[in-house]
Amino acid sequence: MNVKKIVALLLALVMVLGLAACGTDSGSTATSAATAGSGDETTAGSSASDGDPKILNIMVEIEVESLDPQEATDGTSFEVMANYTDGLTQMDADGAADESKLDGVIAESWEISDDACCYTFHLREDAKWSNGTPVTANDFVFAWQRAVDPAMASEYSYMLSDIGQVKNAAAIIAGEMDKSELGVKALDDKTLEVTLEVPVSYFLSLMYFPTFYPVNQAFFESLPTGTFGTSPETTLSNGAFILSSYEPAALSFSLVKNPDYYDADRVKLDGLNYQVIKDSQQAYMSYQNGDLDIVMLSGDQVEQVEGDPELNVTGAGYLWYLTLNQHDVPALANQNMRLALSNAVDRVSIVQDVVKDGSVATYTAVPPQFAAGPDGSDFSADQEKFKDVCSDDTEKAAAYYEAAKAELGTDTFELELLVEDQTETQNVAAVIKDQVEKALPGVTLNIKVEPKKQRVADIQDGNYEVCLTRWGPDYADPMTYLNMWTTGCSNNYGLWSDASYDTIIADCTTGAYVTDAEARWNAMYDAEKIIMDQAVIIPLYTKANANMIKTGVEGIEFHPVALNRVYKDTVKG
Repeated sequence: MNVKKIVALLLALVMVLGLAACGTDSGSTATSAATAGSGDETTAGSSASDGDPKILNIMVEIEVESLDPQEATDGTSFEVMANYTDGLTQMDADGAADESKLDGVIAESWEISDDACCYTFHLREDAKWSNGTPVTANDFVFAWQRAVDPAMASEYSYMLSDIGQVKNAAAIIAGEMDKSELGVKALDDKTLEVTLEVPVSYFLSLMYFPTFYPVNQAFFESLPTGTFGTSPETTLSNGAFILSSYEPAALSFSLVKNPDYYDADRVKLDGLNYQVIKDSQQAYMSYQNGDLDIVMLSGDQVEQVEGDPELNVTGAGYLWYLTLNQHDVPALANQNMRLALSNAVDRVSIVQDVVKDGSVATYTAVPPQFAAGPDGSDFSADQEKFKDVCSDDTEKAAAYYEAAKAELGTDTFELELLVEDQTETQNVAAVIKDQVEKALPGVTLNIKVEPKKQRVADIQDGNYEVCLTRWGPDYADPMTYLNMWTTGCSNNYGLWSDASYDTIIADCTTGAYVTDAEARWNAMYDAEKIIMDQAVIIPLYTKANANMIKTGVEGIEFHPVALNRVYKDTVKG
């Protein structure tokens, strides 16, 4: 069976089980309908009117890294902040990326200028912080200025500059202008004006991303330096829940329903309890014991519970890939060596025999089922478009390898493969090691395991050779991936640089193609071809999440973009 048919079958299986995507996030995202048993419903927090508090007990795989919206970079932190913070907009229940379907949250309405470079947001009158003060336009001004302030050095500052194109953001980040010159103004307490450098077709959908969340300036400035977001006492809520217990690196923490939330009648849960459990077997045992209502399973566990009505598989949106340090590792600076490694990997075997959770083998730099083009088509529906340079083909790998050995003048290579201390990723790394060493005699891959926080720090600092890592889409456009490999981008871990690539990306973000959707789409295909032809990264698979969800728990929203899980409409029977 050829790769295209295998991928099609895997995609069909995932869709049947509940994988939802938006556009390329693709179209719509599944709202979970769970089935069987009930979890522990006793915990601290507010009580339901019948005296039986409805507390959702949730497993996450890693600790929260930061609850500062302008500092956080990881999915767990984003999920927790979104529980207690509302931004200007949010996705609808289906995860729609179509801006005509976005729900207003703090923004009740907005107008867009004729040139699409000025947005005027009108904030709701009844939105307030948990200390009783109203949410104002200045809360957004203050937060966004923090995000671009060079003194803060936010890793996500590029969301305002390169991605959001907020006026003067790039110059402020570069230290050329003061943060007060950022193109965001409070016209009055309830009117926010945002000016862009150029039109950005997906701008409204950026507003549900945590970097754009508001921060109450008076509260922030009343705290000792460095303490914001480190405890319930140093955190404010304007959302559905309030943080009730938390400390940095905590393995358990909780939230309770916000009684003063402007949409409190919508929220049916009394609280959320989180447990950090890295071992999937331990997590599943806690689920079986009734201590957890939702857990994520490993591939082996999915096989064991196949057919169970409590199994729910959804698209996680993440692309897992190998990043290669071309700057400091001579062998990886060689294009033929990179292509040899890419073709030596058997992606279908990885998703079928190791991951086994509905994840899909991926042969493109932009993953499938997440970004829809001007005609509604999936940007990466064709997974064979780069088959000449990226496929599961050991013969092709051997040919590239022979060319690399001749160019490098050696036939032995020892490389270090960095992975995080999580069972599934270590299993994937072990299989990659075996596949590469068999297909490319003379290559040795030594696996190095680190905690996620250290792994991320190492690849950001260039302190690695090969690393198994992932990227989840922050917004529903291919640029959420393609922008990563521009020269100087903090997420360009391999320190690769190509002037023609940078030109295409610039034309798609600020230049010739900004107002021509079809030309922009075609140009992004050209950019992706450069990435794949040069094997800048080695794409492996697009992740699905296999969850067990207790019967009676319904309405968890799963989204492959930005915020993977939302609980505002969740009920627990």
